[in-house]
Amino acid sequence: MSQNNKKRCFIELGKFLSQFSEEKNVKNPIVLYNELFFEDFENLIQLSQSHNGWYTPENVYFSIQSWATALTEENLDQWLASYHLEINEPKNVGLILAGNIPLVGFHDFLSVLISGNNVLIKTSSNDQFLLPFLVKYIIAIEPEFSEKITFVEGKLENFDAVIATGNNNTARYFEYYFKDKPSIIRKNRNSVAVLNGKETKEQLIALGEDIFRYFGLGCRNVSKLFVPKGYSFNAFFEAIFEYQDIIHYEKYANNYDYNKAVFLMSNFKLLDNGFLTIKEDSSYASPISSVFYEFYDSIEELQIRLRSESEQIQCIVSNNLVENSIDFGQTQKPNLWDYADNVDTISFLLTT
Repeated sequence: MSQNNKKRCFIELGKFLSQFSEEKNVKNPIVLYNELFFEDFENLIQLSQSHNGWYTPENVYFSIQSWATALTEENLDQWLASYHLEINEPKNVGLILAGNIPLVGFHDFLSVLISGNNVLIKTSSNDQFLLPFLVKYIIAIEPEFSEKITFVEGKLENFDAVIATGNNNTARYFEYYFKDKPSIIRKNRNSVAVLNGKETKEQLIALGEDIFRYFGLGCRNVSKLFVPKGYSFNAFFEAIFEYQDIIHYEKYANNYDYNKAVFLMSNFKLLDNGFLTIKEDSSYASPISSVFYEFYDSIEELQIRLRSESEQIQCIVSNNLVENSIDFGQTQKPNLWDYADNVDTISFLLTT
């Protein structure tokens, strides 16, 4: 299969996904194979929450739109321009996918196929339907992909390399089990925001998107705030009040009640607005419905610390206060070239 055909297939997938949004699904007559897939995908989006209570239509639509935006000819060309993608002998690359947010493993899936390799996919029990549906669409566009994509049940076997995503506990198992194979093993990471009290209301509202999107379940969600000593959280709480409706989701509300009760029974000092608690804590990983915070003395000292603890951090959000930070509200909108854990997946696949 030529590189142009592979790229064209994903561009067509992007066009297909662009028809679906929370506001309205609009069928575009120029999109290929809509007669086979459009209505079924609408139904799957609506059923997703019955498969996984965290997969609300709002969040599934957000993920779909993010991929629709990413899968354009311009983005694919920019992403792939620096690589030499000719592979003489395709490898079988195993993917062990997470299921914390919708289509969380799609970038790895795309990377394996666009680099010319074969993919063996072990889906998470929490996300078993969205990717297989998109694979059917991809094969309809390019039938040759049917021999390059395999879904695996049970033990992963007959692979040359593996990309596995899990928590810190499962990562230890992965590292042992795959010790004799080239691998990328992804562990727990969290994202942080660095504030100085000069942020605008609009920036703090956007920070709420970084905190609450996907209910805070993703590694790109902000779970920790670094603030200067004497910082007042009043403006922060006023801005994020726009997200108050999140408490109406039962699973989120249950976590809020439980985690708040645990904190209070432990006599921790909390700030609480009725749908989010914030707690002073040196850890990066806060529980659902809570954000940790920590005071810093100087930006320079904080930057040294963030660099030394970079393996625990996925994204840093700030108003250009620290190096390599991104804008408020952008954590869940990565580009194709924004690699998880800063590990270049394409380079790994090409050199393995």
